[in-house]
Amino acid sequence: MAAAGNGGADTRAVFAQIYTKLKEELLNDPAFEFTPESRQWVDRMVDYNVLGGKCNRGLSVIDSYKLLKGTDVLSEEEMFLACTLGWGIEWLQAFFLVLDDIMDESHTRRGHLCWYRVPQVGFIAVNDGVLLRNHISRMLRNHFKGKPYYADLLDLFNEVEFKTASGQMLDVITTHEGEKDLTKYNIAVHRRIVQYKTAYYSFYLPVACALLLSGEDLSNYGAVENILVEMGIYFQVQDDYLDCYGDPEFIGKIGTDIEDYKCSWLVVQALERSDENQKRILFENYGKKDPSCVAKVKNLYKELNLEAVFQEYENESYKKLIADIEAQPSIAVQNVLKSFLHKIYKRQK
Repeated sequence: MAAAGNGGADTRAVFAQIYTKLKEELLNDPAFEFTPESRQWVDRMVDYNVLGGKCNRGLSVIDSYKLLKGTDVLSEEEMFLACTLGWGIEWLQAFFLVLDDIMDESHTRRGHLCWYRVPQVGFIAVNDGVLLRNHISRMLRNHFKGKPYYADLLDLFNEVEFKTASGQMLDVITTHEGEKDLTKYNIAVHRRIVQYKTAYYSFYLPVACALLLSGEDLSNYGAVENILVEMGIYFQVQDDYLDCYGDPEFIGKIGTDIEDYKCSWLVVQALERSDENQKRILFENYGKKDPSCVAKVKNLYKELNLEAVFQEYENESYKKLIADIEAQPSIAVQNVLKSFLHKIYKRQK
């Protein structure tokens, strides 16, 4: 069988080709009698929502699988299966984002109108989200049924979906329910939201997929799961920091966490460190669109020296993660974890 997947650009090209094949299978799924109109709808909907991101999560499955196998060259079948699981994660992300945007009443996503805001779509987007989630089960069934780890794969996607949806619920009821109340925000609440909403599907899921492909039993990798979740939390803290301190030209967006009343790492750190007068400034100005209110919050962050607090957090997190990674018995697993960490350490966007 032909070998595939040498180098990053080549991997990306193969990944893109496999997307086309997977989508084609879904558009011709024998379980449903498509009309020309419904096939065209799903075709457009999938392209609009699954494509357009950086595909970091999906490509991480392939990179992790290669590192676990200790090779940069995969057989055609190995490459296909790794790409299919990678696209499964991208489909999962699309499912979450379509529904998140409706809940948040967002306007744009990845530089385009949110799907539900596209003319003629509206709340049909709710059912489209459900379809995107169901596509994952179809892909897994088409290509993994009969594999010894098929049940583990289904269980993994179900488990991660449950954790992520629960994290989203926590985020929504903490930040949207009733009157704005900063007393609900603290470091433990922030950590719990991030752990469940982001860390499992962004960091743990790609590596867990690669481990299953490699014939490993996930129950032996509890410590690896914990490290990846910690990495995911660190990644989100960086995001929260960059929202306020990143260069909009460089990161590609203007941060709005303060205006949007987000339970951000910066605001929970500020609440922890503020005296009564400083707390009053936060309570009066956080979550308001007025630029002068945003400026007052940013000035308070400066007064509390949160940039330095973040630098210390980043350095300590890195040291702890490296120590935990190097305690893992498998060098291949260490390599996977280090490759993740080095992609995000000290990132500027």
